[in-house]
Amino acid sequence: LLPQYKHSPLTCAFFFTGCTCTEGPQQFPAVQIDAGQGNVVMTDSNNHAYFLLGSQWYKMGSLNLKHVSVGPAGIWGVDLNNRVYKYVAGSFVFANGDLQQVDAGGDGQVVGVTNTFTIHCLKSTIASAYRKQSPLSWTTLPGLLMYFSCSTNYGCWGVNSAQNIFFTEVTPSTCDISGWTHVEGAAVKVEIETDGSVFVVTKDGDVFQREGIDSSTPQGTSWTHLPMPSRISHVSYDHGNLWVVTDYGTILKCVC
Repeated sequence: LLPQYKHSPLTCAFFFTGCTCTEGPQQFPAVQIDAGQGNVVMTDSNNHAYFLLGSQWYKMGSLNLKHVSVGPAGIWGVDLNNRVYKYVAGSFVFANGDLQQVDAGGDGQVVGVTNTFTIHCLKSTIASAYRKQSPLSWTTLPGLLMYFSCSTNYGCWGVNSAQNIFFTEVTPSTCDISGWTHVEGAAVKVEIETDGSVFVVTKDGDVFQREGIDSSTPQGTSWTHLPMPSRISHVSYDHGNLWVVTDYGTILKCVC
């Protein structure tokens, strides 16, 4: 039987096919995590946002956020009323928009989806330079998704409410897309990182990694299952580390 983590600290490493997982810095109970450009951010069940410095989580202000993302465009978040914010000079600044999930991992652009699954993109020239409260002009993309994630070099991935997985390429400066390519499999969350690594989480809490991704085949060729010690609710990958949040709110740091 696989171990089921509680609030107590983990004290050993767990070895699985393709992965070695150890206890990461804890801010229990964690809900969502995002990593990019050597930085890691997260939210907990109290809707507080944190930034990882060394092995310690530091609270990022008093604003209640349910989702945060870090990448080339900076740190962005979404509050409980789906309002969008950017972290500027030590505090979150209201940045206009209505999203339930936001992603800053693209090549300067910011993307996200609403609670009605519409898809939106903020051009790189606007997102990266944004510093103060002012109206922002989001571009609405065709289609409907419940989760959307972009990288700097290998396109964007999304999943819809039917758990279908899609790939597209977004032009950062214009938010134009190449069209949607359906990818086999089923998932409720998908994350693509700067180096093109793609991971999905299924409705059953399983994690899969996309294989065969390169510049000529950015959508990859197959999925590999990554066994985990518990049901997983969220993942993010950066600089060789897969950051994992279990259904129990524990954070794992895996090398896969």
